[in-house]
Amino acid sequence: MLKYFQKKYAMSEKGARDLFYAILWTILMQLSFMAPVILGFKFLEENIQTIFNPANTSKPSIAYYVVMSVVLFLVMLAVSYFQYDSAYTKIYEESAKRRISLAETLRKLPMAFFGKSDIADLSATIMEDATQIEMLFSHAVPQIYAAVTTIFIMGTMMFFYNWQLSLAVFWVVPVAVLVFLLSKKFQDEMHQDLYNVKREISDTIQEGLDAAQEIKSYNREGTFSKSLNQDLDDFEKKMIRGELLAGALINLSYVFLRLGLPSVILYGAYLLSTSAISVFTYLVFLVVTARIYNPIMDAMNNFALLLYLNIRIERMKEMDKMPRQDGKTKFSPKNYDIEFKNVDFSYQDGVQTLNRVSFIAKQNDVTALVGPSGGGKSTIAKLSARFWDIDRGVITLGGVDISKIDPETLLNYYSIVFQDVTLFNSSVMENIRLGKKDATDEEVMRAAQLAQCDDFIKKMPNGYDTLIGENGEKLSGGERQRISIARAILKDAPIILLDEATASLDAENESKIQSAFSVLVKNKTVLIIAHRMRTVLGADKIVVVKDGVIAETGKPMELKARPGLFSSMLKAQYQNQ
Repeated sequence: MLKYFQKKYAMSEKGARDLFYAILWTILMQLSFMAPVILGFKFLEENIQTIFNPANTSKPSIAYYVVMSVVLFLVMLAVSYFQYDSAYTKIYEESAKRRISLAETLRKLPMAFFGKSDIADLSATIMEDATQIEMLFSHAVPQIYAAVTTIFIMGTMMFFYNWQLSLAVFWVVPVAVLVFLLSKKFQDEMHQDLYNVKREISDTIQEGLDAAQEIKSYNREGTFSKSLNQDLDDFEKKMIRGELLAGALINLSYVFLRLGLPSVILYGAYLLSTSAISVFTYLVFLVVTARIYNPIMDAMNNFALLLYLNIRIERMKEMDKMPRQDGKTKFSPKNYDIEFKNVDFSYQDGVQTLNRVSFIAKQNDVTALVGPSGGGKSTIAKLSARFWDIDRGVITLGGVDISKIDPETLLNYYSIVFQDVTLFNSSVMENIRLGKKDATDEEVMRAAQLAQCDDFIKKMPNGYDTLIGENGEKLSGGERQRISIARAILKDAPIILLDEATASLDAENESKIQSAFSVLVKNKTVLIIAHRMRTVLGADKIVVVKDGVIAETGKPMELKARPGLFSSMLKAQYQNQ
């Protein structure tokens, strides 16, 4: 059963064991709640003559039943405590582990995964789906199993007590369950459809927030709002239609259940008229029948929630099956040469991005990747840091295959500056310190000075302690990029990847940054991507990439003098200046 729970609900071994105990204690709790009723019936059965016949002088054993009532109360209290602890505390602990497990899964995924994935979808999975699963596991799943088990136990006891009236009680249950199961397929489809539509709406809202500037600049606010309102209206209509149809089918099953009480009344009256049962037995079944269907209906309600849960569980399983990157956590390269050997790569099947790429970026050298847009330059740079795993070939660092090295360990050796800078709503100091978490304030300020940040930082209201807003909204594009460069300088890693690192800088600041880079890149492996030819003319080696293949390689002056793609790009850029 534990293996079943683990597979069915994507749980850890301990979580499956805790769920088993939660079900067990819930069963015991429900049975303990029925114990006072059974005790009451036993009291009436033993003392009914004394109660209804004043001439009978024998006294009922009140003391025994008082003591038993106190014992049952204490038992119910203890069982309720353990049930609460197992069904809530332990399940909430499993929910916390599930969130951590999801975070660990995301941590082990290729970094480029986040560049192409829907962040709103990932956030909803981690927060909303995990919360829904937590709620249903604590309030529904143990109760379903406990209700079914309790009903089976009580039904067995009732059949032993009187099988004829028990048939009158339970004949409606298979019919009601059949009606409910017939609606299962519809409910599955409804829940899946609503789940997908809700995710699409979340994506649309996230996209609108991200592109708010573009939407406003082209006067598309009205169009966007109208489209979003239409999506919300469609979602609302689908939800209402689904709830009405599902509710009608579930309520139909409830109607069949309610036919059980008239069955017991009529059939019990017939048995009573033929003296087949006693009045007491008849009363017992009337009382029990009035209560026995409630846990059945609760089980069906909870099972409907379980159908809703299945979609989220499947999403969790999808996340858990995503290919993780792992490898050795101890790595000390003999040098920092990066070598591509016949590397093939594609982001999706059938669409080749890189084909038979081979080159070496040597330590102490600046290797520049140039070529037309979309040729594969950024892909090569990211593959060198194992943002993705390649299809064929090998990429080595210091002669060691990087696919054998844990990505977090590998990235300790890289400082990376992207064209698209990500900053946090924190101080300038802390945004730069991201490059080296234990850096002193003096080290941060020195890195900022080298990255030509010191002048504009000192003009800010609180200097290095100024909050820069979400993603650095209070900074210009060039300032944001210089903060990113300061991070890389602070990290001082032996390998530097620069992807259009100076694209947002003016000529004066670019020259200053180049001076800072001359200090930064000493004795390091530098892989730079730039479209400005004057940026790469000072490189030690040029690798020209076009359509996913290496078109030519060599020193800048050699390629400049040789007829080819690099020289033609150089001439075209100079002519356009």
